Amino acid sequence: PDDYEWAYVREEMQLIENTVQNVYTVSIVDVGDEGDIHPQNKQPVGERLARAARAMAYGEKITPAGPEYDSATVSDNKAVIKFKNVGGGLEAKGGELTGFTIAGEDKKFYNATAEIEGDTVVVTSDKVAAARAVRMGWANYPLVNLWNKDGLPASTFRTDDWPVVNQNSK
Repeated sequence: PDDYEWAYVREEMQLIENTVQNVYTVSIVDVGDEGDIHPQNKQPVGERLARAARAMAYGEKITPAGPEYDSATVSDNKAVIKFKNVGGGLEAKGGELTGFTIAGEDKKFYNATAEIEGDTVVVTSDKVAAARAVRMGWANYPLVNLWNKDGLPASTFRTDDWPVVNQNSK
């Protein structure tokens, strides 16, 4: 995708969560519409934030949010992605996993095949011989379907810190 401005906004919020005490983010990629970053349907947003507060502030033993990127291991043409907040396990809502891309040293991202293996996701593409980076949902309005079995969607992420450029521009 070459529309990634909202992906940057989501990433910045996640960075704040990781650096500021008592801050938590939740994924709402399944709520809203293509033309507005602020979803009109606030109920699922509030319910997810309340769940995170129950876990963080009140110490309830519940999964606070959907799967969040934790780490990646690359070997040959595949990347194995590990997540936090797996809860009861990972699942693909509605069929095969969607929204994953993978790149090699050339930093060109290609649509990827992604499969759940236990509490990880294995990402590959025939177009990438030596995997170096993976992105999930790196678009303004991503079509992603990775959830945990607690009923919460995964946060979008990228494993790289490369500058994001439009591959279609010259």
